Amino acid sequence: MRKTVILLALAISIISCNKTSETKEFKTAYIDTSKLMEESTEAKDIEAKYKDKSKVMGSQLEAEVARFKQEAASFKQNAMANGQAWAQQKGAELQQREQELSYAQQGMLRQLQEESGTEMDTLVKTYKKIIKDFGKEKGYDYIYGTGDAQSILYAKDSYDLTKDVIKLVNDKYKSAAKKEGNTETKKEEKK
Repeated sequence: MRKTVILLALAISIISCNKTSETKEFKTAYIDTSKLMEESTEAKDIEAKYKDKSKVMGSQLEAEVARFKQEAASFKQNAMANGQAWAQQKGAELQQREQELSYAQQGMLRQLQEESGTEMDTLVKTYKKIIKDFGKEKGYDYIYGTGDAQSILYAKDSYDLTKDVIKLVNDKYKSAAKKEGNTETKKEEKK
């Protein structure tokens, strides 16, 4: 009986060793997401848009700051001539105005950050969809992201799809801009 159990166990182990193990190779690649955002035409356009907007808003604020500085300099000159009561009242007004300018600057920065953040979040979602579609089309099992939030410790350079995806997103952005331009041209021709 004991020999039978040993022979049975040996037979099972031999049979299991003869089975070929199925190992599927996965097609994997990675994208440097930081580089994608740096070299993407659309991301560059968004960044430039908010730099320009910041300059415009900043120049308006700078004009207010210049007027404030002029009033502060005038205050110093007139303080002695107009007396202490006037100086205290005008000083309080200037302090309040300085605080309002500070709030305006903080509000402007917050507004720019919120607007650009919203646009960049939308862009990231768009890029995720493009990458997902690209992966399906090219037959990848996994596409990893590297960059600021790394999820890969090592990968062969041959798995790097960053250049391909940058070209893809830039081409899609250019074709969308051309379609938008054609639509506007047709609207103008109808007028």
